[in-house]
Amino acid sequence: MASADAGRALRSRGGERLLTFAILAACLAAILPVVRVVDPGWWLVAALMLAALVLGAGYAARTYRLPAVAVALIEAGVWVVFITLIFLRDTALLWVIPTVDTVRAVPLLVEAAVQQITVGSAPLEATMPLTLVIVGAFGLLTVIVDHMMTARMPLLASVGIVAVSLIPAIAAPSEVDVIGFVFLSVTILFLMRSETRSREQPVEQDAERTAGVPATALGIGAIAIVVAVVATPVLPQPSPRAGSGIGSGPGIDATLRLGDDLRRPQEVEVLRVRTDAPSVPYLRATTLSRFEGGAWEPDRSQTVSLQSERAFGTVDADADIRIAEYTAKIDVINLDSPWAPVPYPAVDISGLSEGLWGAVPYNHTVASTDGSTQGQSYEVSYNVPRPSLEQVRAATAVGSQVRDETTELPTDLPAIVGELANQVTADATTDYDRLTALQRWFRGTEFRYSLEAPVEEGFDGSGAEAVARFLEVREGYCIHFASAFALMARTLHMPSRIVVGYLPGTPTNDSIGGQPVFTVFSSQLHAWPEVYFDGIGWISFEPTSGLGVPTAFAPAATLPGQTTAPNTPTPQPSVTPTAPGDQAQLGPEPQQANGGDPASARDLDPLPILGIVAAVLLVVALPFLIRELRRRQQDTASRDGDAAASWQSVQEAAIDVGIAVPATETPRAFARRLVEEHGAPASEMSTVLLAIERASYSRAGTRSNWMGDAAADAAAAVRLALLSSVPPSRRILAIIAPRSLVIRPGSVYAETPPVRAR
Repeated sequence: MASADAGRALRSRGGERLLTFAILAACLAAILPVVRVVDPGWWLVAALMLAALVLGAGYAARTYRLPAVAVALIEAGVWVVFITLIFLRDTALLWVIPTVDTVRAVPLLVEAAVQQITVGSAPLEATMPLTLVIVGAFGLLTVIVDHMMTARMPLLASVGIVAVSLIPAIAAPSEVDVIGFVFLSVTILFLMRSETRSREQPVEQDAERTAGVPATALGIGAIAIVVAVVATPVLPQPSPRAGSGIGSGPGIDATLRLGDDLRRPQEVEVLRVRTDAPSVPYLRATTLSRFEGGAWEPDRSQTVSLQSERAFGTVDADADIRIAEYTAKIDVINLDSPWAPVPYPAVDISGLSEGLWGAVPYNHTVASTDGSTQGQSYEVSYNVPRPSLEQVRAATAVGSQVRDETTELPTDLPAIVGELANQVTADATTDYDRLTALQRWFRGTEFRYSLEAPVEEGFDGSGAEAVARFLEVREGYCIHFASAFALMARTLHMPSRIVVGYLPGTPTNDSIGGQPVFTVFSSQLHAWPEVYFDGIGWISFEPTSGLGVPTAFAPAATLPGQTTAPNTPTPQPSVTPTAPGDQAQLGPEPQQANGGDPASARDLDPLPILGIVAAVLLVVALPFLIRELRRRQQDTASRDGDAAASWQSVQEAAIDVGIAVPATETPRAFARRLVEEHGAPASEMSTVLLAIERASYSRAGTRSNWMGDAAADAAAAVRLALLSSVPPSRRILAIIAPRSLVIRPGSVYAETPPVRAR
């Protein structure tokens, strides 16, 4: 009986090992979605290392049959030591023993991580506080799932893993990750099957088992995959109604740190706009004029009550400049910001509520000290100066009304900024021609739009050094183009500033009161420069390569008989639907199919494709890998004298190639059938049969050490012969999709072979 107990213990440990690997794989599937919302880095390696250490400690503790409480304490100890060593060793004793200072540091780090998550945008930078929270939470998840599985609660553990994997998708909605979902489904099925295998009875009682649990799990998983892949994309997606104020929504970063916002993986509709103007306006939130070399600072002008007659001031245009009067209706869908996006120059606004709102006469913007745009619906009147080309060329880029901060330059401004400004504008004779020359240069073939190059080259910012680096590399996004343009204009003694707001939206099929409705997405957050012209006011330019429409004015000869000029002083797209490049969609700024730099469209990054191919190959190869691991375990156990392992490996090989393995058939009858009907070698089959019969009927129990190697070699020969006896298609299927993973010998599903196509 001692030998029998040892055999059972060996099989139990094999099941426990398989279950441990299954838990690790399932936890890996749960944390992989985090990569979409946090920059990949060493945190992923640290999380997997912690999970492996926790599971290894738990497996070792259960090997010595320690109680569950002791196992939990050991795993918790491993968790504490790892977290302390990696993140808090400066405050710990001997780098691994927490002290009072260690305990006090944890809440501060967690608070910093929560703050980063609250105000940040995906993908978040993997800072030390955020990494601590992710790795620590993943370690705790591993401990919880491990104890759920050992407590025989696989369904509850699976639900927890799925719930954790959905958190990133809830925080940063995006398209369905089919590959990730399939990988998660496979690992959940593997987890449930491993839990079943870890508590299966010895092979002598295989006839009493059924394939109910694994087959049901496989069926549920298959249905879930089909529903997710096929049905989910066609289901209506929830969207908050205008004015509902659902959710906190994205915000507007007025510090020009827009890189993370533009690279966020999801697109959220932030507002809808319609207007009686011939073209849809850009919507501004605020302006930035002060630049001291490190970063552009938002203007700090005091707001004036909207009820005041001087709330918006006056439009800075001479009497001979024509003014076009328009209105725009804006419905905020999902935007949480203290600035209300408005066209320029706004002269009146109505409809804002839930907060103390005021206007800034200096830049015609609208802001609140205690309110938010979320759920607001308001109407804006704006008067657009319409100078002719001759009038704007005759004007000079100066003005007594502009602030000194719009002309100031840092003392350490890199020389390349002024040198290139003079070089590009050398042939121009007027201020307007100089600026349009800069605009053409930036939008020409020398510059390329890129959201990634700034990050890779280390100049993902708007400071003087970042601008100089951008002018050298000539790759960047709207911030770099706008910053470089504004600084180069100042080197030419022209007052300039930067505007933060939204590009014109995308046309929809809706129309209200004969006005087409445009939708604006969070990815259309934008920055563009403005230059002040005496007698006209601030004129916007669009230097960003491949985006929007460059600023241009019509000659006076084309204007008679028209109430407005055909071109506007700000780059505005047509109201009618146009190609994505003409819509000036921003980000993930250049997602244009027909716009932007042609070279960037040709640069296909092979890494995502290779990643998808690798993931598909991994999913396809997973059943083979699991079966191969199982087979190696059986061979090892067989060579140690476990005859039941040899016999079971032959039975499973028969199931894989489609041979029936009924519970009512004796081992001798089954062996005779394999030899006579399926070409199994008689000598080797007899060796395996003799081993299982001796193990079943002798007093020594299931072990027969004297013939362990012989039985293992004989079982391998029988398996090879069974594979060779079937057609190539069945042989390939038996290798890449072995039926024995879900159909056990002696179960009701193993009594009849699968139906073969004719």
